Parts: sequence; C-alpha cells; structure tokens
Amino acid sequence: MSLFKELEARGIVKQFTDPGLEIALESGPLTLYCGFDPTSDTLHVGSLLPLLTLRRFQLAGHRVLAVVGGATGMIGDPSFKSQERSLLGPEQIRTNLGGIRATIGRFLELEGPRAARILNNGDWFEGLSFIDFLRDVGKHFTVNHMMAKESVRARLEDREHGISYTEFSYMLLQAYDFHVLSQREGCRLQIGGSDQWGNITAGTDLSRRMRASAGEEPLELYGMTHPLVTKADGTKFGKTEQGTIWLDPKKTSPYRFYQFLIQTADADVVTYLHYFTFLPLKRIAELAESVRTTPEKREAQQALAREVTLLVHGEAELARAERASQALFGAAIRELDEQTLLDVMSGAPTTRLSRERLGAGLPLIDALVEAGLCASKGAARKEITAGGVYVNNERMADPQSTLQSAQLLAGGHLVLRRGKKTYHLLSFG
Repeated sequence: MSLFKELEARGIVKQFTDPGLEIALESGPLTLYCGFDPTSDTLHVGSLLPLLTLRRFQLAGHRVLAVVGGATGMIGDPSFKSQERSLLGPEQIRTNLGGIRATIGRFLELEGPRAARILNNGDWFEGLSFIDFLRDVGKHFTVNHMMAKESVRARLEDREHGISYTEFSYMLLQAYDFHVLSQREGCRLQIGGSDQWGNITAGTDLSRRMRASAGEEPLELYGMTHPLVTKADGTKFGKTEQGTIWLDPKKTSPYRFYQFLIQTADADVVTYLHYFTFLPLKRIAELAESVRTTPEKREAQQALAREVTLLVHGEAELARAERASQALFGAAIRELDEQTLLDVMSGAPTTRLSRERLGAGLPLIDALVEAGLCASKGAARKEITAGGVYVNNERMADPQSTLQSAQLLAGGHLVLRRGKKTYHLLSFG
C-alpha cells in the first residue's frame, strides 16, 4: 500500500489540493513541512497527529521540515478562534521555541540520511521591512479573497469580537512561509489540521503568483490537511477536568498520560488507533472487532495506551505507568516512587497528619474517622471486622490495629481503602 493510500485508510487525509499529490509522493522523495505555534514551552497531545504524520512521511523516505513560528507566534493564528489571543513577548517566544524544538526532536530523526530539520520562520521575517512585505507579498492578495476564507469570515460575523488587522494579516505570513520554503528548501507540500486549509491554499496561490511576477517557471505545490481531533461527543481531545494533557513529562506525568488514553471511550478508540499508532491496519481491525464483541475487556484501549505512551515517553516510562496502574489494587503499591504514588492517588482526598502520631502507633479506627471513611469509631470497628478496610492494599482484620512508621510508603504516605473503590491518602509530614 502506498503512503497516501495508507494515510487515507487511516482517515488521516481530510483535504488535498491536487490529485497529483499521490503521484508526486510515489515519484521520489518530496520535501514537506508542518508549522507549530509557540504558544507554550512544549506541545500538547493535540499536536500528536501532525507530529506522527510527519514521522510517517519521514519513515517513507520523504524529507521533513518542522517550522516553529518565531514570527507568526507573535501574531497568533485566528483560524476558528472565537477571540484574539494574548500576544507573547520576544523572551517568552524564545523560551517556548526551545521547549518545542526539544519536543519535536523526540518524534523525528534529526540525524542521518533522512534527517528532519527544525526551522524558525523568524529567521526569514527578520530584516524584512513592512513596506517591502506589502509591496512584494500583500499585492498578490485581494481583501475580497481573504474575507471569503471560512476562518476569517467566522470572525468577521462575530460583532462582539471581530478581527484585528494584526490577525487578519496572519494568512499572508503563513503563505509567505510556504513560498520561502519552496524557494530555499525545495519544499512542495504543506500539511496541517483542517482549520489550516485557507492558510495552506493561500501559500500555494502566493508562490505561483510571486514566481510568475519574477518571470520564473511555476513550481507545483501541494497542500494536505488532516481532521481536527475531537471526541465522539464533540468535545476537544486532550482537555480533561484536570487540565491539558501535555507531551512533556514535567507537565503531564507518563502515568497520567497513560491513564488519559486507557480511559478513551469505545466510540473513539478505533479512530485514535488509526491516528496515533503504527499498528498494522489488520491488527486495528481485530481490535475494532473486540470493541464490538467484548468491550468489557478494553483490549483496544490497552493497546492504544501502550503504543502511544511508548512513542511519547519510551519503554521505561511505559513500564512504570503500567506498574502504577496495577499497583492501585495490589501489593506493588509499595514499589512506587513518591511522584508516581501521588499521581496514582491524585483523584483521592488527602489528610495531612504529624509523623509524631505514628510514634506510639496511630489507632486504625481513629485514622478512618479522621479521614472521613467512617462516620464513627463504632462504624469503623464494624467495617474492619467485616473485612472491608485496607492499608496499602493489605486487608486489616483486627479493630485494635495501629498504623506504624514501618508501613509508610515513599515520601511518608499511607493509602487507606474502604471497600473496593473508596480511597484516602494519609500524608505524614
């Protein structure tokens, strides 16, 4: 199967500018690029599809460019945004660029015969005067044409917010990126989310017109978009009650990343397996069948969590995340480091106590009442006798039991559990 056919089979191709793209991809190595806005010092899971699509192209032998918007990031892409973004300062942009370069470098080969390059569009905008830009680039755009673009039109129709001239000009900047890369790097394809369709086609049009006005032969340029990743209920992928899911382990731990994926709904999991994994299509079809026939086994979710956590965080962190997931119900909870333990227990309430209280032994009954797991000492005594109380996943059968320093987990914590699902973390300072 050709690369283009596989991308189509996985549902990754949403739009493309020219049927000749498939032929061009099969005719030899093609140079392509995708842009990333430096709105933060790393990328979130919403950027995973374009990153992995670049990786697919690179593995197929094509030359990949990742462009970080040092210039365009100072403006902000208005595409399908309800209001203008806050403008970032140069220092913050520089910090963000460094972090994003490091993130991109984890997904693309940056050395060897098919090495990818990470570029900053600030390099070719720096020194370009406003007058020169208007004269050489702006003259090739009509306001009528720009206003017809869906991403711009939506903002124009919003009387409350509208669109500033700054954001209105963003399309010209991204279009100029494509022209510059076609001239300097021989880049002939731009990929991006479907919200970038207007910007991508503006780039192919601009390059054709600028080359014609310079008396140069036209260069066949192509654009391709992938779908915007959403959940089946229409909500945004990568947004949770706890916040955004990031690709940087310092901002989202590998355990939390793994849990985010393993909790994927049945309605979404097969789509995500196509988008985010390199599993063969035949294997994904088998997992899709398991969702249909034995959804309670959650085989597809487990495969998704394993494959994507491995891609993003590596083998060691995947193993840690899987151990942490299993530890929630077993003795392996003692093997967790403090950060992983806190991640595992992040959804449970916490009570902080003085470590001195463990000196002579803290009565388990008192701990259950203080933690709010039992309403009274009598209720706590009854719950322990019935076998429904656990400390660090070990059943406590004696109502006279006390909690001791020797039971503390990493960092000085104890995990209380009543029944199968009611957890509480005791932290001893």
